[in-house]
Amino acid sequence: MKEVTTTRANDSSANRLDQQAFAILRFGFTVAPIIAGADKFLHLLVNWDQYLPAVMNNLVGGHGHQLMLVVGVIEIIAGIGVALKPRIFAYVVAAWLLLIICNLLAVPGYFDVALRDLGLCLGALALGRLSQHFD
Repeated sequence: MKEVTTTRANDSSANRLDQQAFAILRFGFTVAPIIAGADKFLHLLVNWDQYLPAVMNNLVGGHGHQLMLVVGVIEIIAGIGVALKPRIFAYVVAAWLLLIICNLLAVPGYFDVALRDLGLCLGALALGRLSQHFD
């Protein structure tokens, strides 16, 4: 009987840890995209236009800054989506991060940022998996 009680206690503890991990990831993937998206308009953190490769700027007819504003809106929507429906939007954020990684690989000097975004992508995928249970 003692073994069953210990197993239930361990299951309960693991479940709380899972819930905490879910809450931490949900918070992070809500707040970070909203802040990054808003900063596309404010440029308080960084000049986001520097992350746009010349090829992409040429594809949009030299309107790279306007493209980055659209990116900002998409990021804000994604962050709000994670807050409301992480089961879906965690995967949207992961896909978005993959696109950002591809973009960064086309800009010399930002491979470290692309690697960081790979870690974020993996975190978004983990949130998506946890959302299957907690959302």
